[in-house]
Order: sequence, then C-alpha cells, then structure tokens
Amino acid sequence: MSDNYMMEREEIHSKVMRAGRRTYFFDVRATKAGDYYLTITESKKFTNDDGSFHYKKHKIYLYKEDFTEFKDSLDEMISFIIDEKGEEVISDRHQSDYKKENTEDTDSENNDSTSSFTDVDFEDI
Repeated sequence: MSDNYMMEREEIHSKVMRAGRRTYFFDVRATKAGDYYLTITESKKFTNDDGSFHYKKHKIYLYKEDFTEFKDSLDEMISFIIDEKGEEVISDRHQSDYKKENTEDTDSENNDSTSSFTDVDFEDI
C-alpha cells in the first residue's frame, strides 16, 4: 500500500458517543493531499431472533468547505426542536428501550431483590 493511501485512512483524532443502542463515532482523517475531514458514523445494534446480533452503520463525510453551513444548519435544527418541544425526551419507545437496557445491566450485576425498585413517573400520578 502506498503512503498516501495509509495517510487517507489514518485517524488523526477520534471521539465516541454512546446513546442507548446507537453509538456515534467522530473521526478526523487526512486526505491524500494532507488536509483534514470529518467522518461521523452511526452504528446501531440489532438482535437477531436466535439471540445473535449485528450492527448497521451509516457514515457521513464532512469536508472543511462545508463545516460552516453544516454547523449553522445543525444549530438551527436543534434550536427549532428545543424551541418547539423542549429538551425532555417524550418518545415512549426511547424511554422503554432505555429502561430495558438499564434493567438488563443491573439485573446481570445484582440479583438482590432488596435493590429493586419501581420507577415512578410523577406525571403518571
């Protein structure tokens, strides 16, 4: 392999963000010309019927000439959502996935019945 190919594939800086069943990878990479660009990868875990699992990945390549417009558009969309719906997560699906994952983690770590409790949402009372 050529040095240029290796430089293109090299990760200069990386950050991982876990969000439930999704994981986001932010990777700075170098082009053949030595400039930097950003890849954003969403990886989502799926469980098969037999209990095995697989991941589906989606990737965005973001180049410097698009940074300002991309950031402005992202900021605008985030502000719109927060202005319209607030910061509270209201998706029933999201909440049930989150509770299921946390229950599985705590159940496997601690089977002591005295440590279990009922999660009560005061809006339900």
